[in-house]
Amino acid sequence: MSKYSLTHLPDGTLLQDLIALVTRERTNTAELLAHLAEVDTRRLYLPAGYPSMHAYCERELRLSEDAANKRIRAARKAREIPALFAAIADGRLNLSGVILLASHLTPDNAEALIKSTEGMSKVEIEAFIAARQPRSEEIPMVETLPTLPQAVPIVEAIEAPIAAPARNQPAPGPPPMVSRRSKVEPIARERYVLRACLGQSTLDKLHYVQALLSHKIPNGDLPAVLDRVLDLAIERLEKKKFGAGSKPSGRRSNDTRHVPAHIKHAVWRRDGGQCTFISVSDHRCSERHRLEFDHIIPVARGGPSTVENIRLRCRTHNQYAAEQAFGAAFMQRKRKKAIEARRLVGG
Repeated sequence: MSKYSLTHLPDGTLLQDLIALVTRERTNTAELLAHLAEVDTRRLYLPAGYPSMHAYCERELRLSEDAANKRIRAARKAREIPALFAAIADGRLNLSGVILLASHLTPDNAEALIKSTEGMSKVEIEAFIAARQPRSEEIPMVETLPTLPQAVPIVEAIEAPIAAPARNQPAPGPPPMVSRRSKVEPIARERYVLRACLGQSTLDKLHYVQALLSHKIPNGDLPAVLDRVLDLAIERLEKKKFGAGSKPSGRRSNDTRHVPAHIKHAVWRRDGGQCTFISVSDHRCSERHRLEFDHIIPVARGGPSTVENIRLRCRTHNQYAAEQAFGAAFMQRKRKKAIEARRLVGG
C-alpha cells in the first residue's frame, strides 16, 4: 500500500496527523528561512557555481521563481528581525504575512507589529496595513494601440505611465503587480510563442523593418523578420563588443589590463558566451549576462592578456575570484575607492 493512500486511517487519526504535519511544516519553514539567510549572507551560492541567491534557489534547490523570491525576501527580513523566525515556527505569522509586513517592519516596531497581526490572514493583514497607511486611489490608464495587420498579431494594449505625485504630497502606494517582462511559451518541439508589450515607436520601427525587408520577405512574416533582424544585430553587437571579424591592429596598448579585440573574440567563442566558473561538484555557472573578461593569473601578478590567460566570468564570480586571490577586505577597499573616484568625476 502506498504511504500516500490514507483511506485506512480513522477520522480522528487523520485529523491529528494533519495538525502534526502542519505544525512540523511551520517549524521546517522557519528553519529553512534561517538556512537561506545564512547561505545568502555567506554568499555560498558563488562557490556552488551560481551568480545569485535567486539562481541557486531556482536551479539547485528546485524552487519556483515565485517561491524563491518569497523565501529569500522573508529570510533576509527575518535575519534583520529574528523574532520573525519564532512567529513563523509557532504559526503566529505565515509566509505571506511576513512578505506583506516586510517593508513596514523595523527593529523598533517589530514586536508591536507582530503582536498586532498574529493569527491574521493575508487579507486581514492587507486591511490592517491599509488602515494605518492609507493610499490614494489609483485610476488605471490604458491606451489602446492601433489595430495591427493580420499577419502581425502582437499586442492589444499598453499601460500608460502614472503621473508623479505633487510636491509635499504623500506618494501613492505601489500599483497592482504587472509583469514587465516578455513571456516565451513553448508550444511544440523547438517552437515558441512570444508575447510582449510594444510601445508605438517600437511598433513603427517594426513596420519600417518589414518594409525594408519586403524584397526578401514579401509577406512580412514576423518570425522571419525577427530572425533576420537578430542576425544583423548579433553581427553588429559582436563587432562593437570585441571587434569580431577584425584582424589584430598590430598596435600595442600601454594599459596592461587591455584585452585586444581579437583576443576577446577568441575567448568569447571558446567559452560560448557563458561564465566559466565551475563548482567542486562540476556545476558550471549558467550566467550569460554582464560577462567580463577575467585574467586567470591576475594582471597585478604579471598575468598576460592572452587567450590562454583570459576567461569569461559573470560579474559576481569575477569579484569572487578577486576576493579569493587578494582577500575580501582588500577588494572592498578597492571598490570603495573606485566609487569615490567616480563620485568625484561626476560631481
